[in-house]
Amino acid sequence: MNRFRKLLPWLLLGAMTGCILVLTFLPGLTQYYTLLLFGGAGCCVAALLLAFENHRPSARDLMPVMVLVATASLGRVVFSFVPQVQPVTVLVLCAGISLGPVQGFVTGALSAVVSNLMLGMGPWTLWQMLGWGVIGLLGGGMKRFRLRQKWLVCVLALLSGFLYGWIVDIWTVAFYGEGVSLELFLTVYGAATLFNLIHGVGNLIFALLLYPTVCRKLDRVVVKYGLDHR
Repeated sequence: MNRFRKLLPWLLLGAMTGCILVLTFLPGLTQYYTLLLFGGAGCCVAALLLAFENHRPSARDLMPVMVLVATASLGRVVFSFVPQVQPVTVLVLCAGISLGPVQGFVTGALSAVVSNLMLGMGPWTLWQMLGWGVIGLLGGGMKRFRLRQKWLVCVLALLSGFLYGWIVDIWTVAFYGEGVSLELFLTVYGAATLFNLIHGVGNLIFALLLYPTVCRKLDRVVVKYGLDHR
């Protein structure tokens, strides 16, 4: 049962990806696209938040996550005048790398919610939660496989700008409400390429500046308080 709980978030993420592909390319199902898509995204976010709750986190477990959420949210608000440039993605990556995949997901998801309390809440918030949460999961994967080289983190930070944009733009496609097609996906994603590139380059700069220091501090907290849940 415990093993199933650990696998559940990954199974749901895989199921959602399959659902998107099926709904996009299989005719006759597009009228259910928005409903099923939001339901699938909501289930993924809920499952991963529950996976964190299943660890029965103590105050010590919550402390680094809450500090990172507050820092990332404040950073996003401070840099809101520069489109697509903010430190959230890199801080979420650092959370996954130092604290683990589920903690990384929670950091990303909560950062989206808290920052949107100041920047504006809406249906897109769910997709921002999922986008930054998935990046936290990727950081956790790097922790598990001990892939912590600075150059590799910088590459992932750059690519994460595109990954985040692609996930959030699923909402953009659903928002049009004109049916779903490969052409619509390509149009939306093509129009967003420049914005995703700016996001990725901003992530690269923040990774060069923040990654070594932030992860070193987090690693000390993990060792000091015994927070290594992997």
